[in-house]
Amino acid sequence: MLTLSNSNSFYDEQENNKPYACQKPLEIYSVIDPLCPECWSLEPVLKKLQVQYGHYFTLRHFVSGSLESLNTYVPRKKGINTAEQIAEKWEKTASISGMSCDGDVWLENPISAPHKATLAIKAAELQGKQQGMKFLRKLRENLFLNKQNIGNDDVLLDIARSVNLDEDEFLSDLSSEATIKALRCDLKFSQEMDVTQIPTLIVFNDKTDDDGIKISGCYSYEVYVEILKEMSDIPLEPSPLPELEEFLSSYSFVATKEVSVVYQISCEEAEKRLKRLVLQQKVERVPVKYGTFWRYLPNR
Repeated sequence: MLTLSNSNSFYDEQENNKPYACQKPLEIYSVIDPLCPECWSLEPVLKKLQVQYGHYFTLRHFVSGSLESLNTYVPRKKGINTAEQIAEKWEKTASISGMSCDGDVWLENPISAPHKATLAIKAAELQGKQQGMKFLRKLRENLFLNKQNIGNDDVLLDIARSVNLDEDEFLSDLSSEATIKALRCDLKFSQEMDVTQIPTLIVFNDKTDDDGIKISGCYSYEVYVEILKEMSDIPLEPSPLPELEEFLSSYSFVATKEVSVVYQISCEEAEKRLKRLVLQQKVERVPVKYGTFWRYLPNR
């Protein structure tokens, strides 16, 4: 569903609190749940948007939901949210989207404290936007691919180490007032923007007072490009696609599906190109439950 989303008091407050003016004309606010397989399935499209139009927009992730729902997400034995039902949904989403997510985590290693995962994302962001995005990506990889309990403090600390966060600062921020406030701001934003489905992207033009456009659900890459063009007051020209090795170097660990979407080729063709790089010892193949991921090997 495509809807117009009115600029509101919360957004105005955020604008007034910015430490500097944004140099890119567009902003994309991505409202997600880190445990949501549909949000994970949008990663290939977001990567292609960043590669080809990233010079026109900034991307920021917001956590959706409510504090109550974040604390009670753990599946119940009765009702519609049993572990078996959630596992089945994950498996179905993975088979459709091409982005692997292993539902067995809910049966073997269920998420003990979902709210800790969301607080960890906000804590990581306090060390910088890029560090926060790297942490979010690695958090999802550990959840969807490795069946890790991302509500566990030790798992969260391992993820923080893997993206080179300051460990002491991260541990301190996990329960800090600044982190809790940041999470509350995210939840307030999603409520004021009337986000009722995730993922939701909200596109704003930072240079005008026009209303934003809210896109709820998952759509094709072309739909998002058209919305960016509609929101921009200048013509948008896509950047040329980088060489595959350069793309892998930038993102380090990607799915066959992500390469397929970014380069607009079939998954079979993507596999062929990636296997050539394996033979050159530039990439390592990492099989997962649904499909394959590829790890870039630097200095090879």
